[in-house]
Amino acid sequence: MTDLFNYRRRETSVVCVGDTPMGGGYPIRLQSMTTTPTCDTEASVAQAKRIADAGGEYVRLTTQGVKEAENLRNINARLRADGYTVPLVADVHFNPRVAEVAALYAEKVRINPGNYVDPARTFKKIEYTDEEYAAELKKIEERFVPLLDICRAHHTAIRIGVNHGSLSDRIMSRYGDTPEGIVESCMEFLRICRRERFDDVVISIKASNTVVMVRSVRLLVSAMEAEGMDYPLHLGVTEAGEGEDGRIKSAVGIGALLADGLGDTVRVSLTEEPEAEIPVARHLVDYVTSRAGHAPIPAEAAPGFSWLRPERRPTRRVANVGGDCVPVVVSSRTGCAEPSSADYVYIGDGRAWTDWADTDSDSDNGTDGNAKRPVLVADFGECAALRAAHPGADIVPIFPHTAMPFVGLVPGRVKFLVLQYGVAAEEYAACLKAHPEVVAVCMTNHANRLGEQRALVHEMMLAGVQTPVVFCQMYRHSAEEKGDFQIEAAADMGALMMDGLCDGIWLMNDGTLPAADVESTAFAILQAARLRTTKTEYISCPGCGRTLYDLRSTIARIKEATASMAGLKIGIMGCIVNGPGEMADADYGYVGAGRGRISLYRRKECVAKNIPEEEAVERLLSLIEEDRRQGN
Repeated sequence: MTDLFNYRRRETSVVCVGDTPMGGGYPIRLQSMTTTPTCDTEASVAQAKRIADAGGEYVRLTTQGVKEAENLRNINARLRADGYTVPLVADVHFNPRVAEVAALYAEKVRINPGNYVDPARTFKKIEYTDEEYAAELKKIEERFVPLLDICRAHHTAIRIGVNHGSLSDRIMSRYGDTPEGIVESCMEFLRICRRERFDDVVISIKASNTVVMVRSVRLLVSAMEAEGMDYPLHLGVTEAGEGEDGRIKSAVGIGALLADGLGDTVRVSLTEEPEAEIPVARHLVDYVTSRAGHAPIPAEAAPGFSWLRPERRPTRRVANVGGDCVPVVVSSRTGCAEPSSADYVYIGDGRAWTDWADTDSDSDNGTDGNAKRPVLVADFGECAALRAAHPGADIVPIFPHTAMPFVGLVPGRVKFLVLQYGVAAEEYAACLKAHPEVVAVCMTNHANRLGEQRALVHEMMLAGVQTPVVFCQMYRHSAEEKGDFQIEAAADMGALMMDGLCDGIWLMNDGTLPAADVESTAFAILQAARLRTTKTEYISCPGCGRTLYDLRSTIARIKEATASMAGLKIGIMGCIVNGPGEMADADYGYVGAGRGRISLYRRKECVAKNIPEEEAVERLLSLIEEDRRQGN
């Protein structure tokens, strides 16, 4: 069982992948995937070397056909001849024969249960009787067991890689588009592996939606435990995108699972050069695993909390915090006077405050949490003087836990109280119950931030306290370390958001990183967790040898034209393998349909097929504009 409060890696079996085993007591392995055509030996070898030189411990290559699978032999031989021992992983979709050939030359073969035997997803509702469903499972076994026999003979490992975007219509008909369906798609294949006593198996469950990905992996671990399985896990957020958003989204999803001790190999999927993924994965893994051996946190889980199927914690609404409001963003401006788009801005004693905020505030404008002007948060002892000096400003107090006796003495429709696990529960619970205008700010300096912050909220639930909670995370990064800051903050917040505990986020940084960057990171983290949308979201695949057009330049053109369309989700996919399914909750989709040909989607519906690539971006923009004019 997962310990909610104390970090410990999940115990798994060991899987041999070439000379780089994973699972058990081995380090969490890092990997990436080539974007070159697998039949191009020179290009694939060169890219595999760059991945390995960057610290990648496995290299995956697309093998969409038999000729690509056969060329793995040449790629493998060239790498070994040049002194590279990095294991190769063949990525197979749709064709079992390709997997059987690839198993001869790669150290691991990835198959996708959604399209290994079942036909490609059509989104059609098909009814199966129990007998018909059982017959389909038998068909899977008949096609899968020969691959296991080949892998056993050649010491080749297998990854059962389920993608949310490619669940079969058969699974969809029985389970729907749900985490339970994703897990069952995986378990069908794992049960066959166990019956055949084939143990070199790794599992992955991926989705572009971080909530679906995290919940599915949690459910999978529980399902395996129930059936006595302990296979290692490959973690990744598929179609995460590029740049800062791709890194933050990956860190939210992967970090949420790593923080609970799950994961034995990691791939951060970015629409960039493959070797650029490795440093991101390295920092994420090192950051989370560094909490191993921390001081124990003796906390108790609240009854009714479900780690497997979490729901948002019920809280009372305080202005625009808690209740059914989107999580707020709190920012700090104690050492500068930059304008802010946050909901609340902490100004300390007010010395750095200038006229930018000295206007009437319209802060409580409903449940969306967006204020025309941020509410100012000041140290409780300074509130009276600041209010007198700036009568047009909305200023609310913040109290340290040692000042709880003064909470009732300072007026305010919203008050913040800083709490940390270890403060006497009976003392703060009485204060919070007596003052419904209070919002708790949960801070920690424990090595395991997640454990201690979880512990405080569970203690509040045990005490019957429904005060909303803003999580405050503190860092010390320079402007040059912006990427590290974003990865760490996203990883620290990941599980707290997935657990349904987050009513707000406050990121502090004691360094040269601009306050605006700290603030924008907070908004990006909330969007990555599907909690609050403040900008356009791009669901873009990282590209591989199957990509049918210039992915990066296309993304740049689409972003430039749509960046101002806040709330819009656009899927940009290199090929059809996961395209329509992975972007099923996107508003629009741009999918490679053939060499130089693009198909456009409105949600799950294909509305234009095989458009020439040079026309496709303009056609997409015209489709969006037409829908906006019609109010769709």
